[in-house]
Amino acid sequence: MRLQVLGCGDAFGSGGRFHTCFHVDASEDLPGGFLIDCGASSLIAIRRFGVEPNRIHTVFLTHLHGDHFGGLPWLILDGQLVSGRTQPLTVVGPPGTAERLPAAMEVLFPGSSTAERRFRVVVEEMEAGRPVETGGVRATAYAMRHPSGAPAHALRIEAAGKVVSYTGDTEWVEDIVAVGHGADLLIAEGYTVERPVKFHLDWATLKRHLPEIGPKRLMLTHMSPEMIAHPPDGYIAAEDGLVVTF
Repeated sequence: MRLQVLGCGDAFGSGGRFHTCFHVDASEDLPGGFLIDCGASSLIAIRRFGVEPNRIHTVFLTHLHGDHFGGLPWLILDGQLVSGRTQPLTVVGPPGTAERLPAAMEVLFPGSSTAERRFRVVVEEMEAGRPVETGGVRATAYAMRHPSGAPAHALRIEAAGKVVSYTGDTEWVEDIVAVGHGADLLIAEGYTVERPVKFHLDWATLKRHLPEIGPKRLMLTHMSPEMIAHPPDGYIAAEDGLVVTF
């Protein structure tokens, strides 16, 4: 499995980083790969890092804040107006996605949600604890604590015999153990070193629980300026463009 960080910034672009977006190529049998989150700046990052947008078959969303799903209108419009997409694009997100996505499109580009396209946008809403399978990928959502106008999830994604897990944005909840347990790669929010911030995860808290979680590899993302400036040891620090294979 090959994962490229297309964006790992917080909502405010700390450190000049793109909004959250991870591109995963699971195997040669699942060509094109999928995205985990698609923040507002993601199409720019897709272009910068040479990802072919028409080969992305699925976008899995953790929650409906703009820095995690706000790039979808532009990805869809690119397929319609620029890249000539013909294959369906599947969007798997929490309850509320089917309403929020067209609403976002109408705010950003009026008329775009109902425009004729040569491809279908298939929205599938997933509930915590009920796995979804699409394009050879199995995703399971876990309820997190991060208000976004809809449920916020962490995701455990299985493809080609590997597991990549992502906490999304959240303060500590016990289900993070289940999300990341034994994962080949756990991507976790590391917003601060040890300073508590409501609805966000700090490194000190996560580190205390790592023996229970037991991921094979750990990557921290969505870091504040404080975390970027004072990175502790013991994990992979996400950077835009970074490639991890496992």
